[in-house]
Amino acid sequence: MPQAIAVPTLPPNNSTYSQAVRMGGLLYISGQLGVDPATRELVPGGIQEQTQQAIENIRTILAAAWSDLNRVGKVNIFITDFSLLGQMNEVFARYFPHRPAKTTVEISRLDKGALIEIEVIAE
Repeated sequence: MPQAIAVPTLPPNNSTYSQAVRMGGLLYISGQLGVDPATRELVPGGIQEQTQQAIENIRTILAAAWSDLNRVGKVNIFITDFSLLGQMNEVFARYFPHRPAKTTVEISRLDKGALIEIEVIAE
């Protein structure tokens, strides 16, 4: 049975999904935007600031599930402008030096007008 994981200090999700779910030995973290938990709004700045905040939100969820970024095996990234990929990768590489499997897809838009959304699978 999937075990839902919720982190009350992060922006709440709607009732149709969990921030994360543990199934067996894996954690599935729902897509995270660069939303500041204190203001519940996108962080000021651009792709680098939003990438950093999204990963920090993921780090918080992983910690609540007794895991960390080093245990991430797969990352899916949704970005609204592929020309920003290099800037995003600069931030990404600082957080993921172990180079997990990664897929990056350009999409037309994200909630709140975000530039990026990141989801991960970890153990």
